[in-house]
Amino acid sequence: MSEERQRVSRRQFLNYTLTGVGGFMAAGMIVPMLRMAVDPVLKATDSGGFTNVKLAVDDITTTPKRVDWTIDQVDAWYESEVSKSAWVFKDDKGKIVALSPICKHLGCVVTWEGDDKFKNEFYCPCHGGRYYKDGTNVPHTPPNAPLDYYEQKVKDGMLYLGNTIER
Repeated sequence: MSEERQRVSRRQFLNYTLTGVGGFMAAGMIVPMLRMAVDPVLKATDSGGFTNVKLAVDDITTTPKRVDWTIDQVDAWYESEVSKSAWVFKDDKGKIVALSPICKHLGCVVTWEGDDKFKNEFYCPCHGGRYYKDGTNVPHTPPNAPLDYYEQKVKDGMLYLGNTIER
C-alpha cells in the first residue's frame, strides 16, 4: 500500500471554499422565504370558536327568529369580515335550536313561512324547497338533506354560536 498524502491543490481549496460560502448565502436567502410561505399554515387558529350573537336566551321563543352577526375570517394573509345568520328558536321541550339558513339544494337562503301556502315551514324561494320546523326536508321537494345546525352554548344568559354541523 502506498502512503501517499492526498494534497489539496489551491484550485480545489478555492472551489470548496466558494461552494460552501455560496451555499450558506443561498440558504440565508431561501429560509426566510420558506418560513414566510409556510408560517400561515402552521399558525394556530381559533377554529371552533364561539361568537356572541347578541341574543338573550330569555328573548328566544318557539317562533324561529333570524339572527345575523359577523365574524373576522383570516385566510393566510387576507383578513375579512364575514356575515353569518341562523334561525334560532326553542323546540317543544324548551331546547334552543339554531339552524343554518342555507338550503341544501342549491345554497339559497330559506325563510320562515316564506310562502302563504306553507305555514310553519321553512321555504326556499329558488326552487320551492321546503323544510319542517325541526330542519328536516319535506319529502318530494328539491332539498335532498336536512338543514345544518350550529354548535351553541349559553354564557351569562347570552347565546353563542359556533361552526355549522352537517346532519
